[in-house]
Amino acid sequence: MLALTELGQRLRQERESKGLSLEDLQKLTKIQKRYLLGIEEGNYEVMPGKFYVRAFIKQYCEAIGLDTDAIFEEYKSDIPSTQTEDMPQQLSRVRSRKEIPQHTKGVSKVYDYLPTVLVVAGVVVVGIIIWVIAQNIVSDKNKEQANQEAPNSEVQQSNTQEETNETTAKNDNSKSEDEQSAADKKEKEKAAKEKAEKEKAEKEKKDSGKQEYKEVQKTGRSATYALSGTDAFNLEVTSTQADTWLDVKNGKGNAFFSSILKKGETKEFDLTKETEARVNIGYSPGVELKVNGKAVDLPFDSSKQVRQVVTIQYQPAEAQ
Repeated sequence: MLALTELGQRLRQERESKGLSLEDLQKLTKIQKRYLLGIEEGNYEVMPGKFYVRAFIKQYCEAIGLDTDAIFEEYKSDIPSTQTEDMPQQLSRVRSRKEIPQHTKGVSKVYDYLPTVLVVAGVVVVGIIIWVIAQNIVSDKNKEQANQEAPNSEVQQSNTQEETNETTAKNDNSKSEDEQSAADKKEKEKAAKEKAEKEKAEKEKKDSGKQEYKEVQKTGRSATYALSGTDAFNLEVTSTQADTWLDVKNGKGNAFFSSILKKGETKEFDLTKETEARVNIGYSPGVELKVNGKAVDLPFDSSKQVRQVVTIQYQPAEAQ
C-alpha cells in the first residue's frame, strides 16, 4: 500500500471530520471511488492524465469545503503540473501531398463525362415538355366536367354548410358548458386549499404559543432537546449552502431518511407518533431545522462543529 502524501492526509482528515465516507464523496463529486482513493494515497498513476489529477483534486476540495487556491499553493509540490503537447508536424505534410493531385484528377474526370451529361440533360428536358402538355390536356377535361356538375355541387354545398353551422353551434354550447364546469371545479379546489392552509396556519399558531423546545444536555458533537406543550411533532430539514449527509431515525433506530440532502432541498417528517427522533447532520453549515413550522437553532457553531447530532424527545400535550 502506498504511503499517504501530506496533501492526501489533509484531505482524508477533512473528509472524515465531516462524517463523509468515500462512497458519500463519490455521490457528491461524481468521481469514481478509486480515483478519490488515489488522490488520498498520492497514487496519481491510476488517473487518466495530469489534467484530470488537478481537476479531481479541485472537485474534492470544493465538496468538503476547502479553499482550492490555498490548497494548490500550499501543496504544489504534491500536485503534478500540466503542459501543452505540440501537434505532430506530419499532419501538414500529409495534407499538402494529397490536395494538389486530387484537384487535378477531379478536373480531368469532369471533361471525360461531359458528353454523357449533356445527353442525359437533353432527355430530361424532352420528358418535362411532354409532361407539361399532358397536364394541360387533363386540366381542360377536368374543367369541362366541373362545369357540368356545378349546379348539383352548389345544392350539396348549401346543405353541407347548414349542417356544419348546426354542428358548430352545438359544439360551441358544449364547449361553453365544459369550460363553466371546469371553472367551477377549479374555484372549489382553490377554496378548499385556502381553507386547509388557513386551518393549518391557525393550528400551528395555536401550538407554537404553548410549545416548548428546551435543551436537556450537550456532549461532544451531540445534544438532546425536549419538545412539549404541543400535540404535533413535524420536523423540516433544509440545506441552503451545499449538499450534506442526513440521517433521521426514531428512538428504536428505524430510519425515515438516510441519504444525501442536496443544496436547496427540504425534507419534511411527521413524527407525531414517535417519542424520540435522532437527526445526524454530516455538514451543518447552511442547514436549517424547523419544529412545527418554527425555526430552531442548531446546538453548536457550525464553523467549529461541522458534524452535529440532534436528539429530540417528544411528549404530547395531551399526555402531560
